[in-house]
Amino acid sequence: MSDFTDKLRPKQPDGPEILTLERVGSDIAVRELAHHLLGQDGFLERQTRILPIVQKEPLFDKTRQQNLSRPERFKLALARAKQLRRLSDQYGWTLQEYKLAEYLVDDVSPYMLQMEMFATTIEEQGTDAQRAHWMPLVESWQVVGAYAQTELGHGSNVRGLELEARWDTENKCFVLHSPTLTSSKWWNGTLGRTANHAIVVAQLLLPHPNFPGQFVSHSPQPFIVQVRDMTTHQPLDGIVIGDIGPKYGYATMDNAYMLFDNFRIPHSALLSRYAKVDPETGHFSRHAVPAVVYGSLTAVRSRIVQHARLVLARAVTVAVRYTAIRRQFRDRDAPDTAPELSVLDYPTVQIRILPLLATTYALHYVGQAMQATYERTRSEIESGSFASLANMHSMSSGLKSLCTMLVADGIEVCRRAMGGHGYGGGSGLIQLNNDYLSKPTVEGDNWMITQQTASYLIKKMSAAVAAVDDSPADALDCQYKLFLQGRASGGSYRIFHEDYDLVRSFQRRATVLAHNAYVERVIKKRSWSSLMIQLHKLSRAQSQSILVSTFFDALNSENNLRLSEPLRRVLWDLFRLFALTTMETDSYDFLASQAASGAQLDILPARIQELMGRVRPHAVSLVDAWMIPDFLLDSALGRYDGRVYEDLFNRAHRQNPLNRMTVNPNYWEDEIVKGRDDMKSIRTKL
Repeated sequence: MSDFTDKLRPKQPDGPEILTLERVGSDIAVRELAHHLLGQDGFLERQTRILPIVQKEPLFDKTRQQNLSRPERFKLALARAKQLRRLSDQYGWTLQEYKLAEYLVDDVSPYMLQMEMFATTIEEQGTDAQRAHWMPLVESWQVVGAYAQTELGHGSNVRGLELEARWDTENKCFVLHSPTLTSSKWWNGTLGRTANHAIVVAQLLLPHPNFPGQFVSHSPQPFIVQVRDMTTHQPLDGIVIGDIGPKYGYATMDNAYMLFDNFRIPHSALLSRYAKVDPETGHFSRHAVPAVVYGSLTAVRSRIVQHARLVLARAVTVAVRYTAIRRQFRDRDAPDTAPELSVLDYPTVQIRILPLLATTYALHYVGQAMQATYERTRSEIESGSFASLANMHSMSSGLKSLCTMLVADGIEVCRRAMGGHGYGGGSGLIQLNNDYLSKPTVEGDNWMITQQTASYLIKKMSAAVAAVDDSPADALDCQYKLFLQGRASGGSYRIFHEDYDLVRSFQRRATVLAHNAYVERVIKKRSWSSLMIQLHKLSRAQSQSILVSTFFDALNSENNLRLSEPLRRVLWDLFRLFALTTMETDSYDFLASQAASGAQLDILPARIQELMGRVRPHAVSLVDAWMIPDFLLDSALGRYDGRVYEDLFNRAHRQNPLNRMTVNPNYWEDEIVKGRDDMKSIRTKL
């Protein structure tokens, strides 16, 4: 609609002018930093090439999607997912290129579990013959798969799963059966309406050798199962499947329930790379440590850690750009003629946003470390060595818990820091926030899985105590033995002057907490349940130590040393800001473990404020370096060009479908929209 508002412009200085001044005022080279972050693995090149392709597709337009109902959002998402697959075929995209296109479209695809967990599980736990049979079908998308582990009654406790897979000796097949309502599969993405196959995790029950008619459980095992007819797409006889309904987010994902009624599957359905059932004797044999059956979860947790940086970077990009542009109040000590201050210049805003800016970089480097650890460990497992599996499982569990908490909380902190407009639809954070809120829960509840990390650390401390004078087996063993030998004394860390002392301080605190947990559990024999809060704190401390040490190691790497001096200087300030603000949050633990002194903690807030003052001039450039296109941000507040107010008004005045209605406000009349008899249609939808 055209009216007099077309000619109105924001008060000066406007957003474009302000962001230009912000960028000119920083001496860091944005493109150099962008290449450092995203260019070395080809990410930037792929984004530059694929972005124009997805931008021009009408189906990927995001203008009105917030106003759609859930069924409409799901149908749109499936249409988009199909179009992405067609584009992939058309352009011959690799898996990396396809995933990049998915990232830009920014819809949780109904196909997501196909490559995320279905294919991964077959690759990791299928025999060579099973891989040869299934992977061509998966990669050609003739089979669309899901991963069905979680149940209505059990999530984190995988060993407690109730779905049964009984071995039928006579017919030499497995029988899937849901004996209780709580054994219903639940939350399984892609399965509700989309998938025709699934990896189904069920309790493997084999006949008891001494008691006919009774069965013995051999723990949960993965089976590959066809669940829908390949022509009609209806559930097969003996299976009930459906979508579980509305959720906090993930409106586009068909999370499922599924139950089986004595449903027979062939012997070949059991993924048998590490666990087998002899079809002739019914004998069960295992060829690896039991934890390897949860390899798909470890893989997904690793990817969640790697993806965390890009999610938080989006929220921080919006918050930094908007608060740099937004003007509110003049300085109380300034003359009446002074201009209003940028909101980002207020320390009360900086303390919320700038540590999160530093956190995006910490997450980047720990994501790289997690990926390297995962790839190295998977290679060892493929070669028959499982020595590093426990470390990878511990690391991925602890980091998944900490990193998703940092991101989920960080998005909300960014939203609140932007005031009223942060709550509006133009922020670009509504879907990001709602969808990411699942991450602290999925693939292991964030509090529950920290027990896995703590258990590993207690075992490592026990081993160090038992062989304190032996040569250390690895870096963590060395860290623990130095502590036990008294050579890692506390209270002597120059945390404001030596960057490596920040690393040592975090290691000291984590080591002391590990030793405390060892004493309580192993020496004093306290119950596991009574230690759960302490164990969560231990996992958190260890994971924070990993973030700080990987950040430090990355900045000391040869790759970083090639960066320009201004860039290195700012990255080191980000490292210090991340470490010190993390320390401030848990200051009691650092004091109690002699990882920092009371005098140091007293001046910590002043040092943090000093660092924020040094980072502030570069804030806009530091978020620009993530190269997040406006198409992905979909944010009026976070636009690269700074036209915040023009975009907000355009979305409200010209794009909002509610403003095309003329309503009847008279309560004594049924008419809702003028000229329509729509009360009846409204009632039918209830």
